[in-house]
Amino acid sequence: MSKLLKFLKPYAGAVLAILCVLIVQAYCDLSLPTYTSEIVNVGIQQGGISETIPEEIGEKDLDKLLLFVASDRQDTVRDAYEVSKKEYDYDGKVYTLKKSVRDDEKKLEKLTGILGKPMLLVSGFESGSDMTKKMQDEMKSQMQSQMQAQVEAQVNEQIEARTAGQNLPEEAKEQMKQQALEQAKSQLPDVGSMSVFEMFENMEPEQRDEAVAQIEKNMVSMPETMVEQAAASYIKTAYGNLGINVDDIQNHYVLYTGGKMLALAALGMLASILVGLLASRVGASVGRGLRGDVFKKVVGFSNGEFDKFSTASLITRSTNDIQQIQMLSVMILRMVLYAPIMAVGGIWKVFNTNADMSWIIALAVGLILCVVVTLFVVVMPKFKIVQSLVDRLNLVSREILTGLPVIRAFSTEKYEEKRFDKANMDLTRVNLFVNRAMTFMMPTMMLIMNGITVLIVWSGAHNVNDGTMQVGDMMAFIQYTMQIIMSFLMICMISVMLPRAAVSAVRVDEVLRSSTLIHDPENPEALPQDGKGEVTFDHVSFRYPGAEEDVLHNLTFTAKPGETTAIIGSTGSGKTTLVNLIPRFYDVTEGQVLVDGKDVRSISQHELRGQLGFVPQKGILFSGDIASNIMYGNPGGSEEEMREAAQIAQAAEFIDNKKKKYESPISQGGANVSGGQKQRLSIARAIAKHPKVYIFDDSFSALDYKTDVKLRNALKEKTAESTVIIVAQRISTILHAEQIIVLDDGVIAGIGTHKELLKNCDAYYQIASSQLSEKELSEDMKEVG
Repeated sequence: MSKLLKFLKPYAGAVLAILCVLIVQAYCDLSLPTYTSEIVNVGIQQGGISETIPEEIGEKDLDKLLLFVASDRQDTVRDAYEVSKKEYDYDGKVYTLKKSVRDDEKKLEKLTGILGKPMLLVSGFESGSDMTKKMQDEMKSQMQSQMQAQVEAQVNEQIEARTAGQNLPEEAKEQMKQQALEQAKSQLPDVGSMSVFEMFENMEPEQRDEAVAQIEKNMVSMPETMVEQAAASYIKTAYGNLGINVDDIQNHYVLYTGGKMLALAALGMLASILVGLLASRVGASVGRGLRGDVFKKVVGFSNGEFDKFSTASLITRSTNDIQQIQMLSVMILRMVLYAPIMAVGGIWKVFNTNADMSWIIALAVGLILCVVVTLFVVVMPKFKIVQSLVDRLNLVSREILTGLPVIRAFSTEKYEEKRFDKANMDLTRVNLFVNRAMTFMMPTMMLIMNGITVLIVWSGAHNVNDGTMQVGDMMAFIQYTMQIIMSFLMICMISVMLPRAAVSAVRVDEVLRSSTLIHDPENPEALPQDGKGEVTFDHVSFRYPGAEEDVLHNLTFTAKPGETTAIIGSTGSGKTTLVNLIPRFYDVTEGQVLVDGKDVRSISQHELRGQLGFVPQKGILFSGDIASNIMYGNPGGSEEEMREAAQIAQAAEFIDNKKKKYESPISQGGANVSGGQKQRLSIARAIAKHPKVYIFDDSFSALDYKTDVKLRNALKEKTAESTVIIVAQRISTILHAEQIIVLDDGVIAGIGTHKELLKNCDAYYQIASSQLSEKELSEDMKEVG
C-alpha cells in the first residue's frame, strides 16, 4: 500500500481536492436519512408541527393549559406571551409567543419543559385516551373522598358546637350527625359528571398544585417521544381552534423538507460526478507517469539490467501491472477515501439517533471483519503468484509467436501447444481459485446486511411500542446502518484488487528503483572539437555481472581514423562483447576504453553515442517506412543524404523496385523485408548519421559475396576519414583491413594485416584455411614470403 501512496504523492493537490468534494458528498448522503426521519416523524405523525410549544394560542386553550401548571410557574408562561395583533376567527383573545422568547433557545427550552407535560395532559383529557381516562377516574374518586371527608369534619364540628352544654345521649347526637351529613352531601357538586378541567377549576390553588405535583411524579418515567408527539397533537388542535389551516402547515413542511432532500441529492450527484472526473484524471495521470518513468528507466538500462529483467517481464510490468495500479488509484480516490468518511459519519449519526441499538452496528462490523480476514488469509498468497504466472504466459506467447518459422520447420506445434496450455492453465487455475473465493464474499455480505436489517426492525419495533423511539428514527437508523455496512463492503471490494495491485506496485517499483550500472558522470567531459574518432583499448578486461571469470583479458590496441580495424575469432571468443564496450552497453571491469583520448566513462552517453554509427549483429528495423528507418539517426537530414546512404549500403536497387520507394511501409521488426535487406537498411541508417566511428558487428553476414564486395568498396570511400571497426566471421570481408585483431577466448592472439597474420598467428591461419581455397591460401602465403 505504501508503494501505491508513493505513486499518488505527486498528485497530492488533486487528492486533497477530491477529499474535500468527498466530504461534501458524504454530508449530502448522511443528511438524507435525517430528513426522511423528519418527514415521517414530523411531517406525517405530527402533522407538520415542528414547534415544541404553540406560537399562537387562544385564551381558553391557554387557561386550560395553565390549570396543569404549578402556580409558581404560571407567571413565566404568561410573561412569554403577548396579545396577538393578527386577526383570527376566534371568540376571545389570542396570544402570540414573544419574539424575545422565540429567538432565545434557553428561554424556549425552559418554556418547553414547563408546558410539555401539561400539553400532553390537556391533549389526552380532550381526546379521552386510555391513560387520561384512568387518571381522570382516580382523580374523581380522590376528589370525592376529599370532599366527603371535609363535609364530615365540618358536620362533626357543627354538631359538637350545637350540643355543647346539653346533656344529650350519644344516640341522639349520632342521629343528628347523620341527618346533617346527609343534608350536606346532597348539596355537594356531582363530581362524576364534572370534567377534569372543571374539577381543577373548583380546586383551591394549594390543592391544584398538590394534584399537579402528584401527576408529574407519576409521569417521570414517561418517554420524551410520547411527550413530543402529544405536544404536537395539542399544538395542532390549538391552531385548529384559531381557524389556522393545519393541512397547509403539513403540506408546506413535507414539500419544504422534500425540496431540501432533492437539493442535497442533486448536490451529492454533482459531487459524485466531480469526484469521478477528478479520480479518473488522477488515475490516468498516474498510469501515464508510471509508463513514462518505466520507459525512460528501461531505455537507460545497460545490457546488464536486461539480463536481470526479461523482456516479457518488462512488458508485463509496463502494461498489466501499471493498469492494475491505475485502476486501484481510481478506486482508492473514489471509494477507499469515501468509505471511512461515510463510516465515521454514519456512526456519529447513529449515536445521535438511538445509541441503545449501537450494539447492532458493532455486531455487523465484527461479522464483516471476520469475513474479510478469512478471505485475506486464504486469497492473499495466491495474488502474489498471479503476476509471475502472467509473466510466464507472456514469455511463452512471445517465444512461440517470434519462433513460429522454427516451430513449423521442426513440426513441434503440438509440443508448443502443450507448453502454452500449461502456462495458460496454471494462470487460469489460480485466477479461478481467487475469483471463487471472492464470489463467496458478496452473498455473505448480503446475508449479513439483510440479517442486520431484520434485527434492527425487531429491536426498533419494541422501542417504538415502548415509546422510546419513533418510526422515522428507526427508518433513519436502518439507513445509517446500511451506509456503514456499505462503507465496509466497499473497502472489502477494494481488498479484492488491493493485493494484486500491491504486488504490481512492488514489481513496477523494482524497475524504477533498480540501479543502472551505466550512468553519466556528475561532471561529464567534452570530446575534442578536432577529434577524428580514434578508439583505444588500454589494458581492458571485462567480466559480466555475476560471472566468476573474465570474458576479455587485458586487451590493448588502437583503431585509427581512416583505417579499418577488423575483429575476428571463433564463436564465443568475445568479439561482440568487445565492440559493446565502445558505446558503453557494458562498462569495462579493468582498464579503459578511450575515444579521442577521453575515457568513455567520463563522457555523457548522449555525446559518446552521437559520434558512433552502430550496426548490430541482428538488423533491427522500426515500424514506419524505409525513409524513417534510414534517417533514424539523422532526422533533420536531406533527401540527398538518405539516397546517398541507401546507394552506399547497396539498398537503392531493391528500394527503387518498390511501388512507394522510400515511402514503402516497414512492418514491426522489419518482418516484411528479407534478412539481407534488413542488414543493408541498418547499414544505411549508420551511414546517414555521418559518425566519426563506424561499428559493424557482423553486419555483412546476410549479404551475398557480390553485394558484400560492392558495399565495402563504396563504404571505403565514404569512411576514408572515419574509424571503422568490423566484427566478421568471413575472411573475405576483412582481407583488406589495415588492422586485424584475432581473439581467442577473450585474449588477443594476434594483431596485423591479413598477410602478416597468416605468417605469425596460428589461430588466424586456422580460420583462413577453413574458409579460403588452397589456391588462395598458397598465393597469399607466397606473397608473405
